[in-house]
Amino acid sequence: MTRVWAGTTLDDRRAARRERLLDAGLDLLGTAGSPAVSVRAVCRHAKLTERYFYENFADREELVLAVYERVVAQAHAALSDAVPDPRPPAAERAEAAVTAFVELMVDDPRKGRVLLLAPVSDPALSARGVALLPAFAALVREQLPERMDETERVLTATGLVGALTNLFRTYLGGGLEVPRDRLVAHCVALLARAGG
Repeated sequence: MTRVWAGTTLDDRRAARRERLLDAGLDLLGTAGSPAVSVRAVCRHAKLTERYFYENFADREELVLAVYERVVAQAHAALSDAVPDPRPPAAERAEAAVTAFVELMVDDPRKGRVLLLAPVSDPALSARGVALLPAFAALVREQLPERMDETERVLTATGLVGALTNLFRTYLGGGLEVPRDRLVAHCVALLARAGG
C-alpha cells in the first residue's frame, strides 16, 4: 500500500523535488552560466537539502545533463509541432518553425542559453551538444523540397543549422543588438530561400 502524507504519495513528493532541482538548475545555468551550478547552489536555490539532490542525481554533471535534455526535448517538440501536415508553402513553414523556436528560446532566454551557450562552456554538455546537431539538421532536412537530391538536402540542412545556431548564440550572448522581429524575419528568409 502506498503511504500518503499531506495528500501526496512518496513518489509524488520525489517527483516534485526533482522538478524543483531541475528548475533551479535551469535558473542557474540559464542566467549565471556553468560556473554558478554546483550541488550546493542548486540545493540552496531549490530550498532542498543535498540529501534530496543525491536522491535524484549522482552528481552535478548528471543534473546539468538532465536540464539540458529537458530543454532539448522542448525545442524538438516546438519545432516538430510548428509545421503541420499537409505541408504549407515553404515561407509559412519557415515562419512557423522560427516563431516556435524564438518563443521558446528568446522569450525565455534561460532556455536559449542552456541549449546554445552552455554546451560551449560546460564540459558536461560539450559532447552532447555536438551529438544533437544532426537531430536538428534532420528536422530542417525534412522540410526541404524533395526535388533536391538527398546530398544537397543534408548539406543545406547542416549549413542552415550552423548558421541559425550562430545567430541565436550571438543574439543571446548580447553580441547582436537587433529587434526580435528583425531576427525572426532574417531567420525566416534564410529558411524560405533554402526551401523555396
